Amino acid sequence: MFGWFKKKHKEPEVRKLHDLNHNELKVGDEVNALRYDLGRCTIIDTPEGIMYQSQGKDLSVHWTKMIDAANELQKVHKIDQRDTPVHIRE
Repeated sequence: MFGWFKKKHKEPEVRKLHDLNHNELKVGDEVNALRYDLGRCTIIDTPEGIMYQSQGKDLSVHWTKMIDAANELQKVHKIDQRDTPVHIRE
């Protein structure tokens, strides 16, 4: 009638993934998953959405199942290239 109760159109929110240390995660990153006994995982993009693909097991988990309810961060730790052991040939 007077335009007081018009619905406000919200833009779709783009959610960024962050690990427990607030490091930003992206497709291709390696992480250490703390749920579902996945161990070391790689983040992959599939038609179903972003998934965590376990490197040791034939198992994939959707990113929404890895959300920590207390702080909405992912229950993973990002593995930096600096953390991986470097093999030096002599």
